[in-house]
Amino acid sequence: MSIFHGTVGFYRQFRPDIPTEVADVLDAAVPAGSPRRLLDIGTGTGLVVEALRDRFDDIIGIDPDAEMLTAAESALRPRLPAEAQLRLQESTAEEYTPPAGWQADLVTICRTFHWLDQARVLNQLDAQISRDGAVAIFADKSFWVADNEWELAVRAVIQEFLGEQRRAGGGTFHGQRRPDLQALRDSPFNRVEETVVPVHRTWTANSILGYLHSTTFAEPELFGDRLHEFDEAVRAVLARYSDTDTFVEENEFLIHLGRRPNASR
Repeated sequence: MSIFHGTVGFYRQFRPDIPTEVADVLDAAVPAGSPRRLLDIGTGTGLVVEALRDRFDDIIGIDPDAEMLTAAESALRPRLPAEAQLRLQESTAEEYTPPAGWQADLVTICRTFHWLDQARVLNQLDAQISRDGAVAIFADKSFWVADNEWELAVRAVIQEFLGEQRRAGGGTFHGQRRPDLQALRDSPFNRVEETVVPVHRTWTANSILGYLHSTTFAEPELFGDRLHEFDEAVRAVLARYSDTDTFVEENEFLIHLGRRPNASR
C-alpha cells in the first residue's frame, strides 16, 4: 500500500499548483519541435502534467499509487489538447521501462526525488532521455521545513500529536541522502543549472488543513480517532495569527536542470 493511501482527495484539491513561472523554466529547458515528449515521475494527481499539458504533445506520467493515477486521469483527460497523447502508468521510477524507441525530451521529478533511489533512477534515465534532453528536479518547501511563524506553530501542533520526528505514513522520514544538485553532478546529467522561482501564496485554515492531510506527515490515518481534535487544535493555533482567516506564505521553487555534458543546449 502506498504511504499516500487516503490522501488522494486532499492532494488533488489542496496541494498548490505548479506556477506558470516554473512551467516557463521547464518549457525553455528543451528544444521546440514535435513530437515533444515529457516523462513525469511521481505524477501523483497530475499537477506537473496540468502545468505543461499545452507545451508537450506526447506525455507519460508514472506513479506507484493507482488511486493517484485515477484522480490524474479524471482531472487531465478532459483538459488535454486534442492532438496530445497522454499515458498514465502504475510503476515506480526504479522499475519503469518506456515504450520501445520512446525517449523523453524532458523528465520532471517534482516534490518526490527524496522518495527515490536517486542514483539508480538517474542512471536509468540515461537510456530514457534524448541526446539533448534534460531532467528537472524541483520542489517548493513543505510546511514541515518552512519558517513562517504560523507554519512553525502548525508544525508544533503536529509534533504534539505525533511526536517530534517527522512521520512518513506509518514510518518515519529519514530525509534525502544527498542534495539534488550533488545527485545530478554524480549522474550522467552533470551539467546543472539552478533556478529559484519565488512563490507568494495565501491560505485559509481550511486549505491549510487540507494541505496537511495530503502529506505523509499529517495524513488523516495517523491521527485515528483524534483527527477532529487535531483539526481543532490547528484552527485554534492559527486563530492567534489572523483574525481574518488569511495566512500569507512566502515560498520558492528550487529547480535543478541536469543535462549531459555533450548536449547541444
